Amino acid sequence: MSGKPKLHYFNGRGRMETIRWLLAAAGVEVCLWSFILRSCDQCVFLLFCMRSVIEQQFQTLHLVGSIPFRIDMCYQPADKKEQHFANMMDKATNRYFPVFEKVLKDHGKDFLVGNQLSRADVQLLELILMAEECKPDILAQFPHLQSFKARISNIPTIKKFLQPGSQRKPPVREEDVAKLMKIFH
Repeated sequence: MSGKPKLHYFNGRGRMETIRWLLAAAGVEVCLWSFILRSCDQCVFLLFCMRSVIEQQFQTLHLVGSIPFRIDMCYQPADKKEQHFANMMDKATNRYFPVFEKVLKDHGKDFLVGNQLSRADVQLLELILMAEECKPDILAQFPHLQSFKARISNIPTIKKFLQPGSQRKPPVREEDVAKLMKIFH
């Protein structure tokens, strides 16, 4: 591969965040190209379908094709936000994390699949860190997930991605939610 691949997406986590994670874990440096989000009375720039795109030399790979971008699936109205949050944390704590905890305990290896880093490990770490942004003590009853998080976070390429100033995107700010809702609704 000559030159850095270019990632095209809006300047936020969204569907491209996992791709950024995987490329970072593989040690692939990329150029980020962000779509600009803006709206006006007569038009909406970048509406209907979002495309996650990786461009390398003269080839373009549409990672997930055209995706109807439903912002209401991601952000809840203020009156439903608390219930949605409680539901998400309940599912993480009582359904998903217990399964991963058991897999790590029964497997006895450092990784979810086999004995080397895989996409599953990267995506589980991403999920854990996002859950901790919402509820910092969410792993309190999951010692194997705590060890997993520490181990995977210390892989040099992932550790670099987790540092401030990396290509990892921050959580969406509350003040941006209203703007996104206006553009995509």
